[in-house]
Amino acid sequence: MISSVHGEVLSVGLDHAVVEVGGVGFAVQATPSTLATLRRGERIRLHTSLVVREDSLTLFGFADVDARELFVLLQTVSGIGPRLALAALAVLDPDKLRSALADGDINVLTQVPGIGKKGAERLSLELRDKVVAVPSTADAVPVAGGAVRAEVVEALVGLGFAAKQAEQAVNRVLGEAGEDGATTSQVLRSALTTLGRKR
Repeated sequence: MISSVHGEVLSVGLDHAVVEVGGVGFAVQATPSTLATLRRGERIRLHTSLVVREDSLTLFGFADVDARELFVLLQTVSGIGPRLALAALAVLDPDKLRSALADGDINVLTQVPGIGKKGAERLSLELRDKVVAVPSTADAVPVAGGAVRAEVVEALVGLGFAAKQAEQAVNRVLGEAGEDGATTSQVLRSALTTLGRKR
């Protein structure tokens, strides 16, 4: 399986980009939000999933591992193929999609073209226990920025990241999100996503 591609963007279309890796141009299907971040001539890394069919090999690309994992998970449900899974991630960001699946929010899931009420109910029923909903800030107890920083850095070091690398990732996340109201779990999740992109 091709789990990622790293190379120069040769072209960006409406539904795909062509990335040159080792002299070979790979056509990678992606969501509009992912394609919007790509520029011709730039070097990029996309996390990918290869879908094999009798008559085709199709590569789907994502900006982060979380989106790719959701893409694969959605296809475990009967009637959900790669195109529909990609459409779900085009309409809903991974956090919102996870929450909708965990909460059984049919109204949110039916926003995806091609997913009706029955399909949304089946998705929620089958995937509810397989996804972890992101807690809302209303449910979480905020911790002071300094305490959050120390706890998250310690957790990342415990997971095997270098201390300096962990500190840089946490500082970046806190700088973007603001220290007020950020919980340890939110910052840890964002820092892991940031570190994942750099690998």
